[in-house]
Amino acid sequence: MRRGRALRILLAVGLGFLWAPILLLVGYAFSADRIPFQWGGFSLRWFAALAANDRLVEAAILSVRIAAGAATLAVLLGGAAGWALARFGPFRGRALFGALIGAPLVLPEVVTGLSLLLLFVALEGATGWPAGRGATTVLLAHATLGAAFVAVVVQARLAGSDRSLEEAAMDLGATPFVAFRTVTLPLMAPALAAGWLLAFTLSLDDVVIASFVSGPSGTTLPIALFSMLRLGLTPEVNALGAVIVLGVGGMLGLAALLLRPRAG
Repeated sequence: MRRGRALRILLAVGLGFLWAPILLLVGYAFSADRIPFQWGGFSLRWFAALAANDRLVEAAILSVRIAAGAATLAVLLGGAAGWALARFGPFRGRALFGALIGAPLVLPEVVTGLSLLLLFVALEGATGWPAGRGATTVLLAHATLGAAFVAVVVQARLAGSDRSLEEAAMDLGATPFVAFRTVTLPLMAPALAAGWLLAFTLSLDDVVIASFVSGPSGTTLPIALFSMLRLGLTPEVNALGAVIVLGVGGMLGLAALLLRPRAG
């Protein structure tokens, strides 16, 4: 009995430690005071100010577009790499291939960002593309980072699945492509979905890599918020955080609703 009570207390403390800062941010979003972390009475003025702040709104839209594109590209590249590592068996250069795929997982983001910047500069000098740094270079950089995470997730998923299902499909007359489309791809689907969400979140949250490869036309929301720190944050940031928390909560609620067991 005492053990169960102690576990509940520890759980409450852990959840409080995680959620207290977020709930404080959401609460201060409804404060009328101009100081971000000072209560001045209930008001919705900062949500209206956020909607009128073209810079933050455009940065948020650009961040979502870049994150969606980078996550999709990361799923295509990382999914193929994870499938190759899980299904091709031993082949010459496999260790090197796996190391190169997983390198972004262990390299500091500063090193990754600097190396990608040098790559883009070299490509521009040799081919003329990409012309400067902007949304395209940020998308490619985030896709590079996300592909490593997707590859790990897909490889782990396929390593734990039964390969005999694919072999049985080919024994029954299916071509390798049909067996992949009807058997392997459905097995990979949960890992691909999880990898997409992970890559999307990483892109939406990144500051370090984007600061190296972005330009005036590629100012994402994290970079815009980071630049605001020099002049001081405004309560509009709290309102933005509240909108993000509400959006994420809505998506989680919708996912729980769609995935809940249905009565037979």
